[in-house]
Parts: sequence; C-alpha cells; structure tokens
Amino acid sequence: MKKDILEKGAILQRDKETYAIAPHIPGGITDTATLRKICDVADKYKIQAVKLTSAQRIALVGIKEEDLDNVWKDLDQTPGAAIGLCVRSVKICPGTTFCKRGVQDSVGLGLKIDSIYHAMSLPNKMKMGVSGCMLSCSEVWVKDIGVMGTPKGWKILVGGNSGTRPRIADVLVEEIATDEEVLAIIEKIITWYKAEPKKEQRLCRIVEQMGIDAFREAVLG
Repeated sequence: MKKDILEKGAILQRDKETYAIAPHIPGGITDTATLRKICDVADKYKIQAVKLTSAQRIALVGIKEEDLDNVWKDLDQTPGAAIGLCVRSVKICPGTTFCKRGVQDSVGLGLKIDSIYHAMSLPNKMKMGVSGCMLSCSEVWVKDIGVMGTPKGWKILVGGNSGTRPRIADVLVEEIATDEEVLAIIEKIITWYKAEPKKEQRLCRIVEQMGIDAFREAVLG
C-alpha cells in the first residue's frame, strides 16, 4: 500500500478501489455532535457503510481515494490506529462509571492509558484492554497487555492474543492499588519491549517463549 495512503489511516477494501478509515474514539465514548458529523460526512461523500468495530471505533467504509483528504478535513478528527506497527486503540469497558457490576474505574484508567500510548510506534502491533471487573468485557485475557479490576485492586495480564493462534494471557501482577502503579508497570513493559532483541515479535510470542516467571523477572526485577 502506498505510504501516503497508510499515513491517512486508510485500509484498502475488497473491491481494490475504495478505502475504509476509522477516527479515534477513545474507549468508544463520544457525543452526539461527533456522531452527527460522521453521519454528515458519510452522506456528503456517499460512503457505502458506517460500521461499529470490535475496537470501539466507527469505521467509514467505501471511500474513494480522491476523497480521503477531504473526508478527514470535514471530520476534523484524529485517525484511530487501526493499522501499522503501533499501539492500537485501548479497549475499555464501562466500569464503575456506568456499569452496576464494575468494581474499578476502567474508564478513568483506560483513558489515561489511551492518551499515553495510542498510536505509539512499536516494532510490532500491540493491543491493550482495561476491564472494570472480572467478567472481562473488554477481553483483557486476549490482549498483549490487559488490566482487570478486582475487589482487591488491579490485576495486570500480559501475553494474550486472539488472531490465528490464540493465547490466553498470563498474570503478571495482582492487587495493584492505584492507577499510578498500573501506569508505572505498563511503562516498564513497553520500555523493556522496545529494547528486547526479539521485539519484532508480538509480545504474546515473547511471553510464550520465555515463560511468565522469566518475563516477570526481566521486566520487573
């Protein structure tokens, strides 16, 4: 795919002629004004479909190449990191902000993580999720880095993956009391991953090869 197309966050579709884009919607939380703007743009450029994605984005599907620049200009939004070797959108459940089952504030923590890491360039793609309870609606067990709320605090999981060879994540640490501690541990994981000789692999494969005990010792000491 052409570099300028990639920079526009555009994904070539099955017809080999049109593209899809996905504006960044942190945690899937937006407002009616943004939704109206997306609808207006879809109508103006006769976009084929507006699709809710599994990554809590709204994809505009079936855009002509010559319209991409104007579509982004009219949307006036940041592209979601739907492609490329980077941190993708952080999947966030409603947590204690909205959900009766939430035991931790996944929205608050998830938005902090998203603001720091979304679209950060890495040697391979990385997916993160934050769940406000152990029901794991944000699928933290199949994320490179997952954060799960429990009655005793936060549990941090690493090495999960769905894809063509799924892997359930391992528990890195448990009973983390504060958001700040969670953010510090994630920073250590990212810093270690960037320096790892095998960093071209997804984190799940590295954890799988090392084993969680060796990974924990390498990252946290």
